[in-house]
Amino acid sequence: MTSKKSSDASKREVSVSGMSFLRGSANYVWCTTSVLGKGATGAVFQGVNRHTGEPVAVKTFNQLSHMRPHEVQMREFEVLKKVNHDSIVKLLAIEEDQEGRGKVIVMELCTGGSLFNILDDPENSHGLEEGEFILVLSHLAAGMKHLRDNNLVHRDLKPGNIMKFIDVDGSTIYKLTDFGAARELQDDQQFMSLYGTEEYLHPDMYERAVLRKPVGKTFGARVDLWSIGVTLYHVATGQLPFRPYGGRRNKETMYHITTEKAPGVISGVQTSENGPIEWCTDLPETCQLSLGLRKLVTPLLAGLLEVDPQRMWNFERFFQEVTMILGRKVAHVFLVNKVQPLTIYMDPEHRYEELQYLICEQTDMNPDNQLLLYDSKHLNDVVALDQPASSYPSTSPRTPIVLFSKQDDDVTLTLPESPAVKFGSFPALVSVEHDAAVGKSMCSVGHAVKRKIDYFSKCVHLIEYSVLMFIEVIVQELTSLKNRMGHVQALTSAVSDRFSQLVANHRRFLMLTQMCGDNQETFTQPLRERLEDFVNNKVDSEKAVRESLNAIVPVVSQLYERVVSGAQLRRQWQQVRNDAATVERAPNKASTYVNKMRESWQHLLRDRAARTLTFNDEQFHLLEKMKMKETAKSLETLLASVTATLHHTTDNLADWCKVAKVQRVQTEIEKADVEKHEVLLASFQATLGDTEDSYHHTLSELLAAIKDRKLQDDARLQTEIQESGDDKTLKKSNEAKDNQKSKKEDINKAKVKLSLQEMCEAQEEVMKLLEENGTIIKRFQRLTALTNPAADGQ
Repeated sequence: MTSKKSSDASKREVSVSGMSFLRGSANYVWCTTSVLGKGATGAVFQGVNRHTGEPVAVKTFNQLSHMRPHEVQMREFEVLKKVNHDSIVKLLAIEEDQEGRGKVIVMELCTGGSLFNILDDPENSHGLEEGEFILVLSHLAAGMKHLRDNNLVHRDLKPGNIMKFIDVDGSTIYKLTDFGAARELQDDQQFMSLYGTEEYLHPDMYERAVLRKPVGKTFGARVDLWSIGVTLYHVATGQLPFRPYGGRRNKETMYHITTEKAPGVISGVQTSENGPIEWCTDLPETCQLSLGLRKLVTPLLAGLLEVDPQRMWNFERFFQEVTMILGRKVAHVFLVNKVQPLTIYMDPEHRYEELQYLICEQTDMNPDNQLLLYDSKHLNDVVALDQPASSYPSTSPRTPIVLFSKQDDDVTLTLPESPAVKFGSFPALVSVEHDAAVGKSMCSVGHAVKRKIDYFSKCVHLIEYSVLMFIEVIVQELTSLKNRMGHVQALTSAVSDRFSQLVANHRRFLMLTQMCGDNQETFTQPLRERLEDFVNNKVDSEKAVRESLNAIVPVVSQLYERVVSGAQLRRQWQQVRNDAATVERAPNKASTYVNKMRESWQHLLRDRAARTLTFNDEQFHLLEKMKMKETAKSLETLLASVTATLHHTTDNLADWCKVAKVQRVQTEIEKADVEKHEVLLASFQATLGDTEDSYHHTLSELLAAIKDRKLQDDARLQTEIQESGDDKTLKKSNEAKDNQKSKKEDINKAKVKLSLQEMCEAQEEVMKLLEENGTIIKRFQRLTALTNPAADGQ
């Protein structure tokens, strides 16, 4: 078996050596026609492992490279052996070319291509989308952090030296590559040799390397930061930040732009020969980054693109700023009144108040005017006011926090600045070079149209999403309010019954005290008047409580019937939403059209590579141009349809918002009225308890006074009886009279005793009833609190 494998391997090697387009090393073979990239000192080809078939990238070196000093040639090998990081292309082997052409570097294959080629694609003519930009920023910073931790400087950072690696799980990693110019360099060390690509060179290096001026300057590791700044601007916008008219041929103007720009300026463009420079301190509106991210990235770029040594950032500052950006909590928000999606980047320690401030920064809407909804609830019911942003629930572009204006019910469609979407036209004659360029331009416009369609479709979806969430919230609020109103009604009724019981018992006491006679009425008059005042003083308060309740109940009931039972807001919206399903399918259609355009463009590229076309090839060439024109028209028609639907939906939203605002305001008014009633009821209930206590105390005084008078009357009667017993003569002469008087006194005594007994029993009975009433009301209050916690939080 072993001999057979050896024989097969030998045959493969023979066959490889016999084919001029294949080259190999001990363990790898590569095809010289499968070029992945070329540079000044060599080229990178796609190859495979001879034993496993694993695809790899193989870097070979040309004669110019071999003319460099030996230590310089060996530097790249040493650097690659020293680094080991996910954001740096992995070294697999360093082997000798079997044809004796020197060493080759075998690396992992990055199938996504270089960042330069990605940016050159028509899809990214205005920069990468936000998520991909964040990946580039994160991985580029991580790779550079590893280099600086190992005291290495790259010296040729640019999109062409950043590769896109697609991992087995489908995730993307951007990796630094090409360490031909890299070397060890401490933070305080300098170097004089010149490396790099002129558009990405620090101005001091540009002056020597490109302008060839004999400037005796040395350079430090921080020159990589300028290259990073230019690269990130290119990634964010699809364009270089500093562009003289005529490009590379206008080298002096390029140097002037980079050295004369003011601090904070991140781009300078000359649009005509010898024309003025258009300076800019912000990223262009046409880039795909959100306003929230642009606010963070712009100062980062300004710090990196600084030529003044006193203002230049160091790597520590760069890593800190990137860590800050990457550590932000992203909150997606949809502003309904402007039909505008927002992306808010919150510090992990930010609280609710900071979120409102960041929203205000982008919308000019004061925090007091912000109605924030999430997951069919008020946002401040989902997150606590002091809760850190790091623990906020996740949002997405299609499931954002919904923002309504509390005061303004106007709806204005606010569309972002976007690239022109006018398709170019092909010349009548066949020109493979020009046709390929026009085809690329049309694909670029096609992608811009697709992004517009995606955005408009998303806006239509978010309008629907926001409307339904608002309806759900107000239905929940009214349902809760109605339940709360039921509890309040029951509690009010219980308290009113308690007061009515006190009044009824008081009337009974008055009736009983009248049975004590005129003499007793005289000395108990002040106490009876005090009792009367206690009761009378609460009559108006109890009436106010009942009237307050009677004014609220019908309004709440009508509002509930209209919005909840009658589903007024939902029905009104459903009557006008008729194009949503069509718009939902539009992005898929746009993708199909753009893919068709790209297929035609690829055909034109192949024709350009062929240079000359046969008659039949020319006919197919013309057919592809025609197909591109027709597909462009289909895209324009689709865009017009989606645009019309968005405007129509926005108009319907404006009408709906006016009705919704009325219902919301009425709901808030009724909630406030219920709260006022609860305060009034609580106040009456508290003072009623005080009144009952004072009433019982005064009643006790009254009974005690009656008892004292009864004892006094008994003593006086006993004295009179004793005195009459000593006077026998008088007793005999007035015997008949005394007998009559005694009978009368006995009757009076019996009446008083009966009255007092009844009053005591009545007092005990009333005290017991009031205690039971109080217990029942307290239990009812506890039950109300348990079943209606939202009311307690109001």
